[in-house]
Amino acid sequence: MSWINRVRNALPFTKKETTAETLWHQCPSCKEMVFIKEWEENLSVCPRCDHHGRIGPDARFEQILDAGFILLPTPHVPEDPLKFRDSKRYPDRIKAARASTGDQDALINARGAIDDVPLVMGVQNFAFMGGSMGMGVGAAFIQGVNDAIAHKCPYVIFTAAGGARMQEGILSLMQMPRSTVAIQKLHAAGLPYIVVLTDPTTGGVTASYAMLGDIQISEPNALIGFAGQRVIESTIREKLPEGFQRAEYLLDHGMLDMVVHRSELRDTLARVIGYLTPRAAA
Repeated sequence: MSWINRVRNALPFTKKETTAETLWHQCPSCKEMVFIKEWEENLSVCPRCDHHGRIGPDARFEQILDAGFILLPTPHVPEDPLKFRDSKRYPDRIKAARASTGDQDALINARGAIDDVPLVMGVQNFAFMGGSMGMGVGAAFIQGVNDAIAHKCPYVIFTAAGGARMQEGILSLMQMPRSTVAIQKLHAAGLPYIVVLTDPTTGGVTASYAMLGDIQISEPNALIGFAGQRVIESTIREKLPEGFQRAEYLLDHGMLDMVVHRSELRDTLARVIGYLTPRAAA
C-alpha cells in the first residue's frame, strides 16, 4: 500500500471501502448468506431457515420496550474476589468483555413499558463471558427485582447463559439462592415474574431463576438445560431423544408454557402482563 493510501484510510472523514463483512451475515444454522440489513430488519432471525440469532441487551430493549425506557445503573461488586487466574487474569477477561460488548457485566436492567404497561426488564448478554452468572449478575438480578417492587410492576428477564462464572467459585454459586430469595420477595409483593429463555440457557442459571417464572416462555429451538447432552449420555449410558434440551421438547414435556417467535414476543408479553396485572377500573 502506498503512503497516500495509508494517509487516506487513516482520515476519519474519508468514506471507508465497503467489504463483504459489512454487507453479509452467514446464518450459523443453514450457512446461507444474508444481507446484514435484511438480517437486522428481520430481528436477527434468518429469513431462510428461521434460526433465531443471539442478540444483546441494546437490541432486545429496542425490540420489546416502548420508546423512552431507562437503563438502570450497573451495581458495583468486587471484581476479582478470589484473585483468579487461568490462561489469563480474571480482570483482563472482564476488561476484554467490556470492550467487546460495551456492557459492564452480563445482565443489564431497564425500566420501561410495553404498550404503556410499566415493567422492569433484564437481559443477559451471552457475548459477555458466555452470560455467566457471577456476583455482578446476582446483584443486577436483585436490583431488577427491587426496582420492580419499588415501582409495583412485573419483572421480566431474558436469560442467556452458560452457567455460573467459574472465576468466582462458590461466590458465583451463592447467586442461586440469592436470586431465589429475591423472587420470593417479588411474589410476596404480589407481582409477576416472567422468564423468557433464549439460546442458550444452561447450568446454574437454569437451576435457579431461569426456571422459577410464573410464566415460562422461550424462543424457538433455544438450547435449555443443566448439564450438557454428552455428559448426561455418558452418565446414564443411554442415547438421549432427538431434540432433547431444545425448547420444543421442553414444551411438549411440560417445562415451558409457550414457545414464541421473536416477531411475536412483544405482543405476547403485553398480553401476558395484561392478564397478570389487570389495570384498575376507571
